[in-house]
Amino acid sequence: MPSTSNSSTEGAPAPLLEIGYISKAHGLGGDVVVHLTTDRVERLDAGSKLTTVRGVRQVDEARRDGVRWLVRFTGVNDRETADALRGDLMAERLEVDDGTLWVHELIGCRVVDAAGDHGVVVSVLENPASDLLELDTGPLVPLRFVIGGPADGVVTVEVPEGLWDLTS
Repeated sequence: MPSTSNSSTEGAPAPLLEIGYISKAHGLGGDVVVHLTTDRVERLDAGSKLTTVRGVRQVDEARRDGVRWLVRFTGVNDRETADALRGDLMAERLEVDDGTLWVHELIGCRVVDAAGDHGVVVSVLENPASDLLELDTGPLVPLRFVIGGPADGVVTVEVPEGLWDLTS
């Protein structure tokens, strides 16, 4: 799940999301090995602009190599320059309205259901079955139980009976 960087204020640049990381140079020609932490592979389309530890870079070419990607950035033509790019890979938020829940939009939201308010989301934990909303009051709520939001700082959930009792 993506995380955020920067804070959004009037006139400030848009917040950046962590979409993956560059682990190392690949070969001698300037390619880098990228591990995506997002399922939005269009982030690596030719022409995309991504922020690295060395500033904004434009993707020239990307190709899948198993679970990782081999990426070539404009102006990166040797192993030494490529190796200097190791670290987090950031991008601007995508404007999509497909029902996708974004971590940066969930953090800080109140979690409510028909019974009332259950706390504030402090983090989203990766879990093979379903990512989990971690609440400041202690409960872990599987993301698959989210039925609405985030809207106006509120996420609506519908959980199986007894889930809230597990943390009492």
